[in-house]
Amino acid sequence: MRRSAGILLHRRGAAGVEVWIAHMGGPFWARKEERAWSVPKGELEPGESDDLAVARREFAEETGVAAPDAAYVALGEFRYASGKVVAVFAAEAPDFAPAEIVSNTFDLEWPPRSGRMRAFPEVDRAAWVPIPARASSSSPARSPRSTPS
Repeated sequence: MRRSAGILLHRRGAAGVEVWIAHMGGPFWARKEERAWSVPKGELEPGESDDLAVARREFAEETGVAAPDAAYVALGEFRYASGKVVAVFAAEAPDFAPAEIVSNTFDLEWPPRSGRMRAFPEVDRAAWVPIPARASSSSPARSPRSTPS
């Protein structure tokens, strides 16, 4: 079973509670908004067991910014439609405002069947958004099928 860990930052903004989420990069997501946002997260490597340490590492890899020093709380584990389990940690980060996002990349043959490999960012942007604005915008593959454990 694949296992990932991620971080969900939150704050109280002018529009109420806001969360800091990332827009998935690459050509498939380039012109999409609905279901294209997710918490920064990544998979545990074989032998890793510290979910929070992995979540912090993956946050930095996907955004180019270290996860803020904060009091992280385990929200639980979520099972996605793909079968992947994601451990999510939340923290209040009212002053978190990175100047830019510089994500790690993945290689993909693009255009399809062209024989040319191109590098694309895993995350192309991230933002603070009011919870109601993105409640239905996370990826269906990344949407939990069950409640937190």
